[in-house]
Amino acid sequence: MEIKNFIQKIGMSLLMLFALYVTITFVSDSTLTEMKVYAETAHFVNVDQPSSEEKSDSNETPELRQTKLQEKELNSIKPAKKLISSDEIDGPKTLEEAINFEQYPKATVVATGYTAGVESTGKTESHPQCGITYSGVKVKRDLYSTIAADTSVYPIGTILYIPGYGYGVVADTGSAIKGNKIDLYYNTVQDVYSQWGKKTVDVYIIEYGDGTLTEEDLIRLNENEALQVFRQQIN
Repeated sequence: MEIKNFIQKIGMSLLMLFALYVTITFVSDSTLTEMKVYAETAHFVNVDQPSSEEKSDSNETPELRQTKLQEKELNSIKPAKKLISSDEIDGPKTLEEAINFEQYPKATVVATGYTAGVESTGKTESHPQCGITYSGVKVKRDLYSTIAADTSVYPIGTILYIPGYGYGVVADTGSAIKGNKIDLYYNTVQDVYSQWGKKTVDVYIIEYGDGTLTEEDLIRLNENEALQVFRQQIN
């Protein structure tokens, strides 16, 4: 009988201990969960709240607060990527490097420079034909510039490449431009003397003309997309 009572006491003690363990564990887990939820909630609530550094002083003016905000935004901007200039890009820098002109027929000529002014054409700016070439198009210094030549050698519309000058399209004539002579158009007399003068050069005959040249032809040539990278060298 005493043994039975002893066993019952031990069993009751074990049950009480187990119950106590379950209670303590439940309370601890609940407390930890509540603390975690509270921490996450507090963080969420404070995300958009200004920090002690962001809180503006009551004495700050709206202009000062705006200035501080702008400074903060500027400081948060990441540095832009370094821009690469054309000089840093591998590739041809001139037309001579980009195009093999040796594939075209070559001729040696004496090349001079001229302008649309009275010093070259005898026409003043008030003259109705000032700046108008023999072909009827206006003089132009561009990727494809208007030049003068002996049309019995190079018909109107003939395209030449002149090293140091660029592409020239025969659009004009001149009383002194005979045989192996050509005249290259420049915008001013100063350009003629500073950039060219008079030279004997080997020119490349890209294409012989058919005796005609229109403004549309010049526009089409100068809008060649593949050559736009070299336009700044001319202009």
